[in-house]
Amino acid sequence: MPDYIIYKSDTVATYNLLVEQYLQNQHQADSGKLFGLSFREGASFNCWRGYQAIYKVENDSLFLVNMIGCGTLLNKNADRASDNKMMQAIFGGRLINGKVFINWFSGDINFPLNKNLIRWDGVFRRIYEKERVIKLAAGKVIKTEDVINYIDNPKSIDRKYGTSISDIFFDKIKRIKWKNIKDCDCSAKYIITINQEGKVSKIKSPEQEDGDSDDKAEGALCKSKIFAALSKLRFDVIKDKGKPMAENVYMEIWIEENGKIENWTR
Repeated sequence: MPDYIIYKSDTVATYNLLVEQYLQNQHQADSGKLFGLSFREGASFNCWRGYQAIYKVENDSLFLVNMIGCGTLLNKNADRASDNKMMQAIFGGRLINGKVFINWFSGDINFPLNKNLIRWDGVFRRIYEKERVIKLAAGKVIKTEDVINYIDNPKSIDRKYGTSISDIFFDKIKRIKWKNIKDCDCSAKYIITINQEGKVSKIKSPEQEDGDSDDKAEGALCKSKIFAALSKLRFDVIKDKGKPMAENVYMEIWIEENGKIENWTR
């Protein structure tokens, strides 16, 4: 479950864990408790922290204004009277007039401006097509901008959320004449990098690269064949907080001696 940020008149989800960063910087031993408080007791799998933080941009500064039980923001009948105790226990004298100035953070925080999901790591981190990015230096707002995180080029291959890029790769890889590559077993797991420009830029195979010299030589040949098959592909560009990003795509293939290839990607 995300944290929330109050920006002007809106309260929206944000996938930036600023309180967690503060806690980690304190170098406190954590055995399921934070500062002696059992925040995680009874926590569900979709909110392992045991709380959600509420941030607010006020007078060009970013503040922590509340720490609530998971899901209570959406529950109008929830009792939030004890939330301030959690903040007091963690931040002590930093808690002034019911809020904490987030001066420990410099960088970008973002929140969505539409519901078009571009990327999700399957657990927490999300990237949306349109986002607002707030740039901060020691908790002070230095710039706010709206960004678009997906460049839809009609001449490039679609990379929107839900597109199986490994299937696109496999369609090209299966056209290689594998039977002609004698004494070379290219059945392996591969990590294929699409760079910031939407081009296939690198192929790695840890199991081949960690082997002996013969495995490495065999792996180099396999990767060169795969790279040649994929090098002309051009994909739409994906950004993170408005900046083009590279992306690793996992795939696994199995090749029979007769050259028949199967996509074992999970």
